[in-house]
Amino acid sequence: MKNILILISLSVILLSGCSNDKQKSDAYGNFEATETIVSSESSGKLYELNVEEGQVIDANKIVGYIDTSQLYLKKLQLAQQKNTTRTKFKNVSSQISVLQEQRRVAVRERDRVERLLKDNAATGKQLDDINGNIDVINKQISSIDIQNTTTNEELKGLDVQIQQVIDQLQKSNITNPVKGTVILKFAEQGEIVSFGKPLYKIADISIMELRVYVSGSQLPEIKLGQKVKVLIDDGKANYKTLEGEISWISSKAEFTPKIIQTKEERVNLVYAVKVRVNNDGSLKIGMPGEIMFK
Repeated sequence: MKNILILISLSVILLSGCSNDKQKSDAYGNFEATETIVSSESSGKLYELNVEEGQVIDANKIVGYIDTSQLYLKKLQLAQQKNTTRTKFKNVSSQISVLQEQRRVAVRERDRVERLLKDNAATGKQLDDINGNIDVINKQISSIDIQNTTTNEELKGLDVQIQQVIDQLQKSNITNPVKGTVILKFAEQGEIVSFGKPLYKIADISIMELRVYVSGSQLPEIKLGQKVKVLIDDGKANYKTLEGEISWISSKAEFTPKIIQTKEERVNLVYAVKVRVNNDGSLKIGMPGEIMFK
């Protein structure tokens, strides 16, 4: 009889301990990480994509490229068009030089006729003809100057188009934007991709965030930067304890999500809280977790 009482007492203590373990957590939630979807910035055949799910990739690393044949040919075409326009620019400049020389000759002739006219050795008509010729030359120079300006603007426009093609060529390289682990891969080498098509999803899981929900009565117990205990499942009945830090507290209340448990079963409004946790390799996106305020 005495042994039976001892067994019953031990059972009560163990059940009480389990109950306390279940009640010791102050909030519950799931782990999340900032995910980045890397999309195509160009259209064409995907010649290379060196990413695999689970692979860790450094930031600014080129992981593939899209066919650039058409862009390269367009760049050559624009370069040739620029050379042709530059030749036209030189021809226009040569015409202006010829007309300027003609104007210098005409001005010297006008000066000579003006001296002869003072000595009554020339007529007023001769002077008028020369002045008229100078006016025509000036108008021709002005007209060619306008052509010269137009040609110069064409050259600037071609330079802009060439820079646009160079930018498109650079965007044909697939550059990984952030250091992280590849979560999902959406495209394969050899596929035809269009601008904006998702290629893969990557996330930095070295630091995870546990989003939990607390009631209004729990808010006075927490503050930004506060250290908390983070509990995750470790086997069927055990917990693994990690240290976390509160990095964000929502300023607005919201209705309790159905998938989230709270300390008070009938709480209607809760506040979202993010806890930053260094990932030792055991944390996964979407994994459940619990926190206990220190």
